[in-house]
Amino acid sequence: MKIESKKKPGPRPGAGDAAQPPESGAEAGRERRQRVQAAETCLAVLKALAGLGGRASLTAIGAAVNESPAKVHRYLASLMAEGLVEQDRGGTQYALGSEAIRVGLAAMRQSDPIRVAEPALVHLRETLQVTSFVAVMGNLGPVIVRFEEPSLPVTVNVRVGSVMSMLWSATGRAFFAFMDDRRQVDALALQELGQASAARRALLDDEDPMGRLRAEIRAAGCAAIRDTNLPGISAVAAPLYDYTGHVVGVLCALGASGGFDPDPRGPIALAVCAEARTVSASLGYRAAASL
Repeated sequence: MKIESKKKPGPRPGAGDAAQPPESGAEAGRERRQRVQAAETCLAVLKALAGLGGRASLTAIGAAVNESPAKVHRYLASLMAEGLVEQDRGGTQYALGSEAIRVGLAAMRQSDPIRVAEPALVHLRETLQVTSFVAVMGNLGPVIVRFEEPSLPVTVNVRVGSVMSMLWSATGRAFFAFMDDRRQVDALALQELGQASAARRALLDDEDPMGRLRAEIRAAGCAAIRDTNLPGISAVAAPLYDYTGHVVGVLCALGASGGFDPDPRGPIALAVCAEARTVSASLGYRAAASL
């Protein structure tokens, strides 16, 4: 009797040790979103710590980012692993670490007000068709260091390197009103006031010319002049602040008085002030919150 052996059926083609099915598009998208959210939360924790002065408790950081202390602790642990945050010996306070300081120093080295302000100058020139420039404070007064002219330039005898009047130019008045160290600007202003003609002195308050002028400019948020520095020329200027809150430059726009409205509440002044705020923010300045 012939007995035939039965072979076990072999695996179907392609059905052996097949790899796991690839991750679906929905799962991959969800994982990417989770990674992005984790990174955003981690950065929010780091920014909150910086906003709290660079040193704070877990509870304070959690309150600042509106997250539970347990969740914040996990992100702080990740930041500590990268050297961006460190914990004091008592374990009650967290502080910015050496890597965060290194990043901050690198950013500070790039905080050149002239370079940072260049896009603002171009934007003012192109949108308002005005002459725009940036000035910094020199030994003899405000000095123009970057200058942009529109397609139809206004004829003025100021260029890069020109020293501006402290009392009669919008640029000088912005430095005069907003610089916190007033010794230099006050000395230059007093010198100009003593040399001013009767007609120019009549433009200022008799009893307290410097005090009244400074108060008016600070209240307006910018300095504006019409025909006081150059006949037929009006200008608006606003201060540029760095990360320490010090004035490091002034952004100015000027044009022929016939087509240039220097009203501090007008569109030109509002545009200049907006650009100055943008430049200041790029330099690390954070305005104090109004109460």
